[in-house]
Amino acid sequence: MRPIKLIVKTNSEKYPIMIGRNLISNLSQIFRGNSINFKKCLLVLDKNIPNKYVKQITQSLRRYEVYKFIYNANEKNKNQKNVNKILDLLLKKNFSRDDCLISIGGGITGDVAGFAASLFKRGLKFVNIPTTLLSQVDSSIGGKTGINTSQGKNLIGSFYQPKIVISDVNFLNSLPFREIVCGYAEIVKHALIANKKFYSFLNKNINEILKLKSPSIEKSIYESCKVKKSVVEKDEKEKNLRKILNFGHTFAHAYEASLNFSKKLNHGEAVILGMKSAFEFSHMKKFITYKEFNSAIKHLNNSCFPTSIKNYFTIKKINKILSFMKRDKKNNSKNIKLMLIKKIGGPIIEKEFSDVAIKLFLKKSLID
Repeated sequence: MRPIKLIVKTNSEKYPIMIGRNLISNLSQIFRGNSINFKKCLLVLDKNIPNKYVKQITQSLRRYEVYKFIYNANEKNKNQKNVNKILDLLLKKNFSRDDCLISIGGGITGDVAGFAASLFKRGLKFVNIPTTLLSQVDSSIGGKTGINTSQGKNLIGSFYQPKIVISDVNFLNSLPFREIVCGYAEIVKHALIANKKFYSFLNKNINEILKLKSPSIEKSIYESCKVKKSVVEKDEKEKNLRKILNFGHTFAHAYEASLNFSKKLNHGEAVILGMKSAFEFSHMKKFITYKEFNSAIKHLNNSCFPTSIKNYFTIKKINKILSFMKRDKKNNSKNIKLMLIKKIGGPIIEKEFSDVAIKLFLKKSLID
């Protein structure tokens, strides 16, 4: 397949998303073709990127002055300490604002590298080369950057758009299956909140997609990016519409944080559980019909996905989950805001609920 190109237009930046295979072998050509000019670049590399891909990248960038920062990407290392290490290296090598920072890794690497790029001399050129399915369909698009603190996930950060996003599908072949599931969670989320036709495609082709078969995987990435692009263009800084992208995430982030971001539950798995909780809460409040609810839950109950929060939590953990839900960025009162759903494909609605109501819901979920 020939590379697919989407253009994202926000108030702060206009940039392309390129989707295809063997793109990293032609980075210099891609940069020149998109008028991205620089002399020096710092590669922020996830340490798990296979060496053959690193060699392809460095070979394709041989005309530039290239430096590398190897990053051990995980939620615990998504912190200010590692941002400072990147900033120190940029200063030591005398980078200017006309030079470039290139993130090569998943969403965590992109968040940390993008945040560092936004801070250095108030912003230098940033290129995102997402290497996981999750980052290719979600975190690489829209300009959100950030780090975690002991108080919660992504509470420190900025909005900083890249100059280009380059999604080389070949990277996905190096991922463990669990990471493919992680990315699929965001793909199906985009379909559920905004495109019922796309959801029908996923229902028919889920096994092909999870096996990374062409052309199903390319179509899934493309359609998912189209949903994210459409939302980001209308609401770059999450004032209104962009909040719909948080469907399931208020629960999901709390589930992750309550487990101290352990490997027991990765982000995508938490999102699947979070969406199931959001659907169950929506159905309990009679926002969605049983037919629509049942279809979504049946899809999310695929044998490859985590099945229930009961496998991760006991009733004793409810207060801890609630404490993290209260710290969610959407909240501006004592209540907890949830993004709920009326039907597959939208609309998504934002509602406030007391911690007592959500506590009763979680208790029921853990008992039934």
